[in-house]
Amino acid sequence: MFTVPQIFSGKWARISADCLHSALNWVVFLFLDFLDTLFCVLFRVLDEFMEGKASRCYCDNMGEDGEMSETLYGKERKNIFREMGFLGFLRKWENSEKIGGRVEEAKTATRWSDCECESCVSWLNDGNDQKLHVVVMEPSKDWSNNNIPPIFLAATDEELKEGDTENVIFLHGFLSSSSIWTQAVFPNLSEEVKKNHRLLALDLLGFGRSPKPRDCFYTLKDHLGMIEKSIINSFELKSFHLVAHSMGCILALAFASKYSNSVKSITLVAPPYFNCSKEDGGSSSMVLRKVAERRLWPAIRFAASFMSWYEHLGRCVCFLFCRNHRIWEWILKLLTRKRNLHFTTMDLTRHTHSSAWHTMHNVICGAAKSMDECLETLKISSSKVKIYVIQGDQDQVVPLECSTNIKMKFPNAVIKIIKNADHSSMIFDRENNFMQFLEHAWLSFANVEECNKYYST
Repeated sequence: MFTVPQIFSGKWARISADCLHSALNWVVFLFLDFLDTLFCVLFRVLDEFMEGKASRCYCDNMGEDGEMSETLYGKERKNIFREMGFLGFLRKWENSEKIGGRVEEAKTATRWSDCECESCVSWLNDGNDQKLHVVVMEPSKDWSNNNIPPIFLAATDEELKEGDTENVIFLHGFLSSSSIWTQAVFPNLSEEVKKNHRLLALDLLGFGRSPKPRDCFYTLKDHLGMIEKSIINSFELKSFHLVAHSMGCILALAFASKYSNSVKSITLVAPPYFNCSKEDGGSSSMVLRKVAERRLWPAIRFAASFMSWYEHLGRCVCFLFCRNHRIWEWILKLLTRKRNLHFTTMDLTRHTHSSAWHTMHNVICGAAKSMDECLETLKISSSKVKIYVIQGDQDQVVPLECSTNIKMKFPNAVIKIIKNADHSSMIFDRENNFMQFLEHAWLSFANVEECNKYYST
């Protein structure tokens, strides 16, 4: 039996630990506020020296473009040193340079702090007709007879047009690429699906091998426009299924609402869908606090907050790792004694700071206010599209409430919560089950009881 002193000692121990954690949290992020302010000055000087123009950052309180998320700007990402006016002299410096006519337009297609290796800038070879990188798995009518593996074709092949096949478009998540589908999902196709399904996995704008223009703000409109140009127009699709993971789910819902009469089914894996009520004002800042709350633990939440709240520290990280990814890959291969690294490791550096920063704020945070409208469009659509949602109960990136939110907004949605699965292991550790789930959804528009049997828990 516990005595009164023991009960109070345990209670006060927890309170003391919470206070210590809160104090440490405050000190660490105060220090990061200072560092971000310092690097703001440093990068302006370096940009001026390297490119003849100091790149404009988002330390200002608010912007003017309605398509841009308010979380980009300093008003939402509060910084005590910025609010104290530590950057005031930079504004005066910029204004004096404009008056003196000393500021020149940057002439390079990439920033000096971005990687310029052949694989990272290969998209520049396409000139003005730039499209997303798309991997296409064509139907193999004779697969079972001739034992010929499925053919992977480039998206630029003009002969690829819609025939008597089912089309499936795959959208990856943040800091990922089409490899998540081509490496983990495509090899597990059944013979039936191989015969009459065309699978199209793309690298989103700013990621993987797709274009990464420096003058793009990577808004929801920008992403949807490139998907439309690279997939719908290039392949002349009249109907299709959608499969998306994490951030790709936002794009999938927006894309499906635009083509509500063409989409047949939507499978969302760990969708970051938040219920933005009128009280929140469709608040992008609420989403930022949900997915990137300023916390020291767990480590994945600290990393998310670090890269989402601190523009200049994030650029510093991208400069060290993304710009020099070939060196880091060589070091990892040497340490692990592996000739080839896992594709998820490679994907982490296949972006620029601008593409990741803008996509995080303008899509994940900024597009939250339009998701309700997208689901409402799909709900009243004459095509009666079916929505399937899969999420792991150990997901530390996207809260489980997101799946519940979709069910509340779209009652006919099929929700499947996978036990002992995190943000990505529903795909990586259960490839066969995941592919069976998808195939059953494509072929029969299954209900929840039918889909559940294809996932072992």
